[in-house]
Amino acid sequence: MASGTVKIHVEDHIAIMTVSRPEKLNALDLDMLKALADAADDVEANGDVRVAILTGEGKGFSAGGDIKAWGGMRPQEFGHAWVRHGHRIFERLATLRMPLIAALNGHALGGGLELAGVADIRIGEEHIKIGLPETGLGMVPGWSGTQRLVKRFGAQVVRRMALGGEIFTAEEARTLGIVDVVTSTGNAVEAAKEYAARIAMRGPAALEVVKLMIASANGEDNGTAVEALGSILVAKTGDLNEGVASFTEKRPAHFKGEW
Repeated sequence: MASGTVKIHVEDHIAIMTVSRPEKLNALDLDMLKALADAADDVEANGDVRVAILTGEGKGFSAGGDIKAWGGMRPQEFGHAWVRHGHRIFERLATLRMPLIAALNGHALGGGLELAGVADIRIGEEHIKIGLPETGLGMVPGWSGTQRLVKRFGAQVVRRMALGGEIFTAEEARTLGIVDVVTSTGNAVEAAKEYAARIAMRGPAALEVVKLMIASANGEDNGTAVEALGSILVAKTGDLNEGVASFTEKRPAHFKGEW
C-alpha cells in the first residue's frame, strides 16, 4: 500500500510506514503531513496490525519541516496551517492504538526529532545526529519539541538541545534516553523488525491498554487515555450493545452491568 509520499508495507502483524521524499532527506511539507495522517488511519484500521514501524527512505529519517514549505507563510498562516496542523498529525501518530517504533536510519533534527518523538521506541543507527536547532534559525520547535519531548526525554535534555544547540551522537542520545537502541549503519529497519516481532507476540489488547496507561501516567493527554480506557471497559460488559439495541427497537434497556 502507499499513501502519497508515505509507503506502507504490512507483513507478520507489522506495518512499516516509510516517509518517501529521499531527494529532500524526507523533509516534511504539507502534502507529506497529509500522507502521514492518511497512513496512520490506514494502519490503525488494519485489524491485522499489532506493531508499526516509522522510518525514512534513502539516507535520511527526516530533515524536519521543509523551509521552502513554511518560509514564505504569513504569521497567522504559519501558526495555523503549519504548526497547529502538524501538531494534530503528530498527535495522531503518537496515539496510534498499537506500539510504534521509529527506525532512525538518518539524522533526526528539528521536526525530524519531533517526528521520532511520537514513537514508543526509537532505534538509531550509530552514525546519526540528534538535536533541536530551531533557535539558530530564530524560531522555536513547533511540533511538540518543548512539550512531548520534555515529557519523554526530560526538561534538561531538551534545554541542552533547544537552548544550547547541542547535537548528540546516537550513543550520547542512548545514554540520555532519547534513543533506546543503537545499531550499526544500515541496520535500523531490520533491528526495528526484530523488536517489533517481539512485541507482536504479546496480547494486542494488553498492548493497547498498557500504552494508554503509560501515556496517562506520563501526563500525555490524560483525558483521552482515561476516556478510551473507560469506554473499552464499559463496552466489554455488553451494556453498550443492549443500549444500542433498545434505542433501535424503541424499548426500555435491560442492562446487566456484569464485568
